[in-house]
Amino acid sequence: MSQNVQQAAPVPALDHAAAAERYLAAWNATEEGALARAVAAAFTAQATYTDPLADVAGHDGLTALIAGAHQQFPGFVFRPLGAVDGHHDIARFGWELVAPDGSAPVAGFDVVRLAADGRIVSVLGFLDRVPAA
Repeated sequence: MSQNVQQAAPVPALDHAAAAERYLAAWNATEEGALARAVAAAFTAQATYTDPLADVAGHDGLTALIAGAHQQFPGFVFRPLGAVDGHHDIARFGWELVAPDGSAPVAGFDVVRLAADGRIVSVLGFLDRVPAA
């Protein structure tokens, strides 16, 4: 008995690590113009971002969220934590927020979905370590 199975079109290879690098570059951009450019390079125009503290969409929402994080944590930078893991159009990676003194009071991981051009369509963020209130 033969089955008529259709093969799906091959999925173009996405560079999950490069997407995570652009993502962290956006979170580390501090000047207004540089931040807007980094957000546009990392995210699609209608990208969504959801974590326990935020739920925003679009370049304006993302730019405002990142600018707010820099106001709350001046001088801090985001750095990768571990390797990027990905398959198909999905990637996950850890990160930590590092203070000027080298401590890292905030850490988490994000799961992202990528568009065909490698930019992020959606982010689901999780916080693993946060400072006490």
